[in-house]
Amino acid sequence: MQNNLRIIGRREFVKLPQLELYNIEAKIDTGAYTSALHCDAIWIEKQNNHHQLQFTILETINGITETKKFSYNIFKKKRIKNSFGEDEERYIIKTLICIGHKKIIASLSLTNRDKMRYPMLIGRKALKGKFLIDVNNIHTKGIKLSKYIKTISK
Repeated sequence: MQNNLRIIGRREFVKLPQLELYNIEAKIDTGAYTSALHCDAIWIEKQNNHHQLQFTILETINGITETKKFSYNIFKKKRIKNSFGEDEERYIIKTLICIGHKKIIASLSLTNRDKMRYPMLIGRKALKGKFLIDVNNIHTKGIKLSKYIKTISK
């Protein structure tokens, strides 16, 4: 198991390839159980007698901001405590998250994080058994544990 562990810092750039989102700076937060992603708008539409989760994310690349719209047929709704300790209902999706060379499938709660410093938060449910966190570092790109040990023992 130790050979599969990777070291990450307190902040990392992540990719969400299924959403075509790249270089999102995420806060690594072991105090949070569920991971969260900032969305500008979230709503449900009924299509062909099925509920479809819709959400938008504003993405700025090279100074140009565009709205990306997403649809999910498979989702759930869950009560989650926000960073202020208040219960709120959020929609949850599963998607692929890439941290460095490590790819994981994780649940993401969708919420408005406008007032937060980072658009994404990675909680301990996604991290457990896959990563160790070095709070002295940021942007490590998920270095392998064995390589990390060699680096710090020099």
